[in-house]
Amino acid sequence: MERSIAFYRAVGFDIPPGAIWSTASGAHHVTLRMPDGFELALDSQPLAETYNAGWRKPPTPGGRVTIGCRLANAEAVDAAFERLAALGHPALQPPYDAFWGSRYAVVADPDGNPVGLMGPPDAARRGQPPAL
Repeated sequence: MERSIAFYRAVGFDIPPGAIWSTASGAHHVTLRMPDGFELALDSQPLAETYNAGWRKPPTPGGRVTIGCRLANAEAVDAAFERLAALGHPALQPPYDAFWGSRYAVVADPDGNPVGLMGPPDAARRGQPPAL
């Protein structure tokens, strides 16, 4: 849990110490609040196991969902990617200009979840969409 809190702080989330619920055994819950009312909750494995009978036990970390984080600009994407990679988080997709016009990169959080780092769309960065 401490690694996850450090990871999301490095992404750029403001996580004040008072927002973290801890017991003697360590941190167990934090809610990341967004200005538009969206919330992302992080729970420790021991806590998740108490309320989710379907909790996936290791060694099956991560998932098929990418957690998207909108950053201020293209430079912030590059900086966050470098900062997270320097902290040892796996780089899944180095920063590049995506076809929809955003600077985009993907890193894995401490649980193996892909986290997309995306700048705002910029028409000058827009390209041809892939043929799917």
